[in-house]
Amino acid sequence: MSRLGDLILLERTRQKLSPKQVARKCGISEKYLLEVESGKRIIQDDQARRILRTIGLREQTEADFSLDEIAATVDLEMIKTQPEKAREVHAPSPAPSAVKVASSQPGESASAASGIWLDALGGVLKAVPVMNAAWQNVARRLLPIQNGRIEGANPDKVLYFLAPDDSMRGFRVLAGDFVLIVPAQSPVDEAIMLVEYKNHRALRKVKKLDATRVLLQSYGREYGADTLEAADVNFIGRAVRLEANL
Repeated sequence: MSRLGDLILLERTRQKLSPKQVARKCGISEKYLLEVESGKRIIQDDQARRILRTIGLREQTEADFSLDEIAATVDLEMIKTQPEKAREVHAPSPAPSAVKVASSQPGESASAASGIWLDALGGVLKAVPVMNAAWQNVARRLLPIQNGRIEGANPDKVLYFLAPDDSMRGFRVLAGDFVLIVPAQSPVDEAIMLVEYKNHRALRKVKKLDATRVLLQSYGREYGADTLEAADVNFIGRAVRLEANL
């Protein structure tokens, strides 16, 4: 399935245009357009953008994100309507618990789906940095901003931490997993947090022992724990989402 083809179909459906109408507007064959929309033919980013502009998509965020990056945030699944196919769309999030947007009324699914996508194009995507244990920016991942926040936090303050090892395997965090971190400068009891102590950064499960001491727990091949004064630990943030690589 082609994500760019999905987006073209989504916008065409929103504009209530037939494949023949779009093909005529764009100077391409109807067969070619349908093959792109069904994923049978690969289309380049610039050509997809030309088609989308021609059928009425306004230019947005091109300086920051490629169309392919934006498409990667929208998970589309085929649903069938009469007389043509429409889409059921998941809210743009790579997390396993994506929220579905659907409607029981004909035509509303495509409209709601398009609203989510166009919101993303309208500047509510944030390129969140991926930091490794050496605090180097090794990648970025796009996340939607909702009501000016990401997971309730300032979008400029959230980050992904690339798990460096299997020291948190017992808590279902493996080496190479992406862990979304929101800022928290004090210990959160029973939360997995990104902390800095003993001259290294790591994910640890935090248990507050009393007003001044915390237990930092790991669980790799065996359970481990360090009892420390909270003042000796730099609490960077709380883990709110895990994205595992298959």
